[in-house]
Amino acid sequence: MRPVNRDPAAPLGLADQVAAELRRAIADGEAAVGERLPPAKDLAAVLGVNRNTVLAALRALRDEGLVDFRRGRGVIVAGTPERGAVVVRAGELVRLARHLGYGTEELVEIIRAVR
Repeated sequence: MRPVNRDPAAPLGLADQVAAELRRAIADGEAAVGERLPPAKDLAAVLGVNRNTVLAALRALRDEGLVDFRRGRGVIVAGTPERGAVVVRAGELVRLARHLGYGTEELVEIIRAVR
């Protein structure tokens, strides 16, 4: 992994930049599904950022379904960037449906009807 270019003028925050670098590493095969990532302190040293920044990035990737936190085993790559993109979009859809008053079952019916 290459160090993160800390650009204060960048539209993304530093944790988002770190998450993007980790996504790229997963997409490029540097970290395969099922593989354990190095500890956050080691990633922070390699990427040239604070450990808390790495942890924030890892939490974002967990929310996307790309990594999974396993007690005693560390952070494991759980999915691909494509799956992560689908998880993010699904979350957006669920939030929109809730905002518009749709329940879970109604949303599931709508998704099943889409071909």
